[in-house]
Amino acid sequence: MKVSELGEFGLIDLLARMISGAQDKSAASYQKLIIGIGDDAAAWKGDAATQLVTTDSLFQDVHFRLSTTSWHELGWKALAVNLSDIAAMGGVPMYAVVSLALPPDTEVDDVRALYQGMIELAQRFGVAIVGGDTCRAPLVSITVTVLGSAKDKDGRMLTRSAARSGEKIAVTGALGASAAGMEMLDKKLELDAESGGQLRRAFLQPEPRVAEGQRLLALGVKTAIDISDGLISDLKHICDSSGVGARVEMERIPIAPAVRTHFSDRALGLATTGGEDYELLFTASDDVIDRVKAELSCPVTTIGEVVAEKPGSVVMVDEHGGLLSLAKTGWEHFKGMK
Repeated sequence: MKVSELGEFGLIDLLARMISGAQDKSAASYQKLIIGIGDDAAAWKGDAATQLVTTDSLFQDVHFRLSTTSWHELGWKALAVNLSDIAAMGGVPMYAVVSLALPPDTEVDDVRALYQGMIELAQRFGVAIVGGDTCRAPLVSITVTVLGSAKDKDGRMLTRSAARSGEKIAVTGALGASAAGMEMLDKKLELDAESGGQLRRAFLQPEPRVAEGQRLLALGVKTAIDISDGLISDLKHICDSSGVGARVEMERIPIAPAVRTHFSDRALGLATTGGEDYELLFTASDDVIDRVKAELSCPVTTIGEVVAEKPGSVVMVDEHGGLLSLAKTGWEHFKGMK
């Protein structure tokens, strides 16, 4: 079987079972492990606090094209996607290590610009870049690993596995801008300067919701994920981990204004399956969500409800309650859009 047949998530599940089966359950590393493979970050008991670690890679011509991406933007995004994973756990990012593969004819000034992008974002969140590795390669790739800790003194974290039937589903910010930005750049679409700038930033310089994740945890939210694969796909991750289903109301989904304006015929698809918005998708009771809406400075929109029926499934309904087809649910490496 080829990995294209198994798919990204099938491969992850296979490797997770393989690793778990080989793990020495008596080892200190296992005894201190709280969350392993399957969430936004792994977590383990440290001497003073629960520790978090996450890693992500960006590969040339898979995640970005140098013809449409500046090195500064590439550095920013490489760190941002990892900070977003820590945000989805309600944690505090602390350290980053960077592994960089470069063609030998890469300009030194380009590498400086890449690191400047990372440094600017790292400074905003108090993250120290403490090391890494470099090697020669035919194409550019950058892998960032971020370590952090639980902000809560009791080691509480946001996870994918605590959603319960009857809770509401909510999301920060607006969706679809990143996917629209990628399409704008790939197809060389000419938009007005304001819209074009918004979509470009959404795709190449996303804002990780670190402070928002910490507030969600403090306000009583238990379940969250960052939207990287797409709203529907990432909501399905929550459903799979929590053993529940989800019902999403199409009319409630917050779509970025520039997406509605310039991609009106496909705005809903970009918002639900486009991915890489790096907003926080979470579930909680009505009372908790009301507190979240009152305290967070960013928009928070209730878009649906957790249900007991059909665990692991997500359905979307129109304003009349009619079921909508989900022909595509989001991005999966090896299989592509599914």
